[in-house]
Amino acid sequence: MSEDTLVAREERPGGRVFEVVLGDLLTQPVDAIVNAANGHLAHGGGVAAAIARAAGPELQRESDALVRAHGRVPVGGAAVTGAGRLPFRAVIHAVGPQRGDGDEESKLASAIDSALARAEERGFASVAFPAVSSGIFAVPLDVCARAYVRGVRGRLGARADSPLRTVRLCLVPGRLVDLVRAEMSR
Repeated sequence: MSEDTLVAREERPGGRVFEVVLGDLLTQPVDAIVNAANGHLAHGGGVAAAIARAAGPELQRESDALVRAHGRVPVGGAAVTGAGRLPFRAVIHAVGPQRGDGDEESKLASAIDSALARAEERGFASVAFPAVSSGIFAVPLDVCARAYVRGVRGRLGARADSPLRTVRLCLVPGRLVDLVRAEMSR
């Protein structure tokens, strides 16, 4: 059972909820989690490595097969694999930008939107995502905060018939928490 601390909660049209929690992404009570991925779905560092370790080797095998079959996932895009040993229905791999790519905010918002669209396509009601692009990819935290909120709000308001009901941004304590909270209050 997850020991999360609710930091912010926003109710969206249609009974949808956007929550920000301090907690462990791998223990979230959701249908699927989002991985902060690179385009090759090589899960070697950061959140991706933690997810891959917990999921077991099947996650990387499936990721490799997906890239072989469809090519690398573009920045701003997302792809889905099984969850291996994890208790989720799937892992959604969102490819955010790296600092210096240009237009990082729009590309990151697109990655979040793409991940949530993949969740909708599979009928998932709940998804949790980590701080995509804020770690190894070094996108400035204020840009990340704006992109996360923009991506979630855009997707949660896009389709009245969406199965998606709950989106959780799962963070660790730090400056990003305050930036996201401030962005949500705008």
